[in-house]
Amino acid sequence: MTSVPTGSTARPSSPADTAYEGVGPLLRAWRERRRVSQLELALRADSSARHISFVETGRSRPSEELLLRLAEHLDVPVRERNALLLCAGYAPRYRETPLDDPALESLRDGVERLIQGYEPYPAFVVDATYNVVAANRGILMLLDGLPESLLTPPVNAMRLTLHPEGLAPRIRNLREWRGHLLAQMEREIALHRSAPLRALYDEVAAYPVPEQEESLADHTTGPMPQVALPMRIEHDGRLLSFISSISTFNTPMDITVAELAIETLLPADPATVKYLHSMTS
Repeated sequence: MTSVPTGSTARPSSPADTAYEGVGPLLRAWRERRRVSQLELALRADSSARHISFVETGRSRPSEELLLRLAEHLDVPVRERNALLLCAGYAPRYRETPLDDPALESLRDGVERLIQGYEPYPAFVVDATYNVVAANRGILMLLDGLPESLLTPPVNAMRLTLHPEGLAPRIRNLREWRGHLLAQMEREIALHRSAPLRALYDEVAAYPVPEQEESLADHTTGPMPQVALPMRIEHDGRLLSFISSISTFNTPMDITVAELAIETLLPADPATVKYLHSMTS
């Protein structure tokens, strides 16, 4: 035990002191990352700028309820909310249940029915590092003919799409689509501060881009308006066009569930709709 000199007003730090002093800088980092002032955060969370300041400087320990409220208004990922709670001396609130756990059977069944019901259009489900955990027959059709090395589990959606032996040579507007995917990953890295996601980004960003490719404008057909950037991909001698949509779960209470994303590919033109339906008729 460290002794305190006689007459000093200092006192030994208790474990609780050390814990809640550590949450302040972490909370401040999230607030600054979101570009929110102390006053704005206080108004959102029904607190005061003075109290937020005291929490960030370690002069005050936030209640568990306030800390979770602040995390909610700062859009802190569920996994990182556990880190905030631990730093403040509280027990983690959110579990991380393996996806194959019996407790998630209903969720797995529901997701499977959802993406199967989307057929013949492609749909798949990925985890926090874009590993594919479920896919329907529409996706499997697009992957036909790819090397086994890319299809061996865990199959990674980003690697599969951008790898020079994957879908990349088939994507006719690869430069635009690649830029979209890399920007999406950058936003996720900024949000989640994930080392595995950063490693994946560094890997796929280094993949070479084929020299021979057609521009997006070369395949703009007639008066069809472009409501979103499509992925134009060649399949069996035909050019298919898709718009991507991503869905996540509202107010998840489990880290695994919070990090799942369902991506659906909506046909962007009548020719793609007709072709996909012909494949299942």
